[in-house]
Amino acid sequence: MQVDLYNKDGKVSGQLELNDSIFAIEPNENAMHQAVVAHLANKRQGNAKTKIRSEVSGGGKKPWKQKGRGTARAGSTRSPLWVGGGTIHGPHPRDYVYKLPKKLNKLSRMSAYSLRISENNAKFIQDFKFDSPKTKEMNTILKNLDYKGESLLFITSDSNNNMYLSGRNIPKFDIRPYNQVSTYDLLSHKKVFIMESAIKGIEENLQYKSETV
Repeated sequence: MQVDLYNKDGKVSGQLELNDSIFAIEPNENAMHQAVVAHLANKRQGNAKTKIRSEVSGGGKKPWKQKGRGTARAGSTRSPLWVGGGTIHGPHPRDYVYKLPKKLNKLSRMSAYSLRISENNAKFIQDFKFDSPKTKEMNTILKNLDYKGESLLFITSDSNNNMYLSGRNIPKFDIRPYNQVSTYDLLSHKKVFIMESAIKGIEENLQYKSETV
């Protein structure tokens, strides 16, 4: 599959040949759904905690004698039935981590890339760099590339600190190196810009016998 390659002035500077088995597959909705569910589950801390009656301080003394008062029997003021007592069936720390199988994880990302490309919501950008952080210049480049304020994911070949600093104050704009991009990142942003040097890394990362997935 051939796509247009844009320079930072927003003009078509050439053509790119993409691997159809990665960027032009039929999107698998189930794989993308499972990847998003796993991503959100893995972000949960799972540290909610309540105390049961044995963990609440106090309550060691029987509040009144067993018989003769005409009231219900009570053995502790920390019973779950009392104010200040323990909690019945409350939450306890747990691990929500859900690991996707490798092939399913890669299928979900290939599906997300293919979906954005089929929607014409992906652009491929000729490499450029910043010698120092320049937000104004980054805004100019995005304007040249017809960026209109939608949520945008900008994918680079590596962690470029100057580029990150140039874009971190731009609303709805995120920069990620290709090896840190998840299915959730691709689906939670309306537009995806991919730098030319990142394409080879993406293809090598997802090439793992993709035809057998």
